[in-house]
Amino acid sequence: MPKVTIYDMTGKSVGERDLSDAIFGIDPNKVVLHAVIKNYLANQRQGTQSTLTRTEVSGGGKKPWRQKGTGHARQGSTRAPQWKHGGVALGPKPRSYRYSLNRKMRVLAVKSALSAKVLENELVLVDDIKVDSYRTKTIVEMLRALGADRKALILTAEADPKLVGSARNIPGVKTTIVGSLNSYDILNSGKLILSAAAVDKLEEVYSK
Repeated sequence: MPKVTIYDMTGKSVGERDLSDAIFGIDPNKVVLHAVIKNYLANQRQGTQSTLTRTEVSGGGKKPWRQKGTGHARQGSTRAPQWKHGGVALGPKPRSYRYSLNRKMRVLAVKSALSAKVLENELVLVDDIKVDSYRTKTIVEMLRALGADRKALILTAEADPKLVGSARNIPGVKTTIVGSLNSYDILNSGKLILSAAAVDKLEEVYSK
């Protein structure tokens, strides 16, 4: 059973906690992680790329030369793909890149990502992450005290507008809640900073 130190926001150790083996102590499944992250990135694509075909390029209504007797290959329009300023043959058109994976894979990927953070000593547990006002300096000082002042994901049980507002303009720092957690955000973070309440929520949600 993984055991981690609990810190306060000033970086002072205030105790230890055993984490659930089923969530934080599994052997990370790299195949599932790859599949889920590939799916996540594909679903983020807008798919708005578009090229003009020969029917969509303006001009080209006049036949460039007569059909026979010129020595040239026959041509019907100067907007065919082989012409300069012509349309694009087989170019991309708007499409959706979305596809779905089953819930069991997504859950296993989150557990694998959390367990990988524990194995790499990149999971930091804080007893309570709370700010009284919109103050970026408070979060900056907390991250520096916890050794996570480069790139970090702050995970809480419930949304805290003051915390989100205080952290959103710090480069490399992202905040999220347990209900919106995904494996990409976990692996893309340098340090994963969780509140004790977030751990309770994770163990409640992912133990089912």
